[in-house]
Amino acid sequence: MKHYESIIIGHISMDNNIDHLGNSAYVCGGAVLYSSASAASLGHTVAAVTRLAQIDNERLLEFTIPKEDVYAIECAKSTTMKNVYFTPDKERRNSSCLSMGTPFELPDIPKDISADIYHFAGLVYGDFPNEMIKECAKKGKIALDVQTSLRHVNTDTGEMYFEDWECKKEMLPYIHFLKTDAAEAEIMTGTSDRYEAAKILYGWGAKEVLITHNTEVIAYDGEKHYSCPIRARNLSGRTGRGDTTFAAYVNERLTNGIEHSLLYATATVSLKMETPGPLKKTREDIENYIKEFYPDFIK
Repeated sequence: MKHYESIIIGHISMDNNIDHLGNSAYVCGGAVLYSSASAASLGHTVAAVTRLAQIDNERLLEFTIPKEDVYAIECAKSTTMKNVYFTPDKERRNSSCLSMGTPFELPDIPKDISADIYHFAGLVYGDFPNEMIKECAKKGKIALDVQTSLRHVNTDTGEMYFEDWECKKEMLPYIHFLKTDAAEAEIMTGTSDRYEAAKILYGWGAKEVLITHNTEVIAYDGEKHYSCPIRARNLSGRTGRGDTTFAAYVNERLTNGIEHSLLYATATVSLKMETPGPLKKTREDIENYIKEFYPDFIK
């Protein structure tokens, strides 16, 4: 039995990104790609479990973790996305799903691997059945990016839209680490106050809540709010912000406190946002970044 700090589960997608000037580029994306790169850069042992059609196997070359730690399951359809960005900072976009990957099932996780954290890094609603999350909660801590519970696909047009998670109060008690962005938190709770939203989500059962924003990342554990600012010098690598943050945070939390983990997660994503693509750095690089740009957070 091979043991990892986290097993990250999700589709690796092919994204057609069109910037605010109309420039088009095709790049591999997906939360599983950015999350595994983030955790590995910090020195954590992670596995990636993904599904894709055989014709798309070249996408697997985009993973930055050792190939023996990538578990790819052949399926009928891979995920393909299109993102049209309206602003230079990429905060406003229109997204569509041109092809929705075959949903995951519990047997997709190999029986000969285990983890402290089972990280569900989905892209759209339907990627994971609720029972899969419940079963994994019996084996380790669940980390869930709520994007996969709120972002729906119009099967006729491919357009993606957000709506509240119907079974959130049933499922949140199974989730140890919950990640949302500010807009998703408002959809779920009805409040635009990120700090209040974190309290509400905790009250519904999540053990730790992480909410990302373009200015800061906040964490809440039921007792105290923690906040750390994003200090990226440019936004050329904006795509993958939340995925990078979340994976860094949850893996650091296995052996460190919230303040430390939040600092390392925010510094990691600030560094990542300065370069397109998944993070390809070392823990030393991130610690040097903290020394240079977060001296006021060092104790």
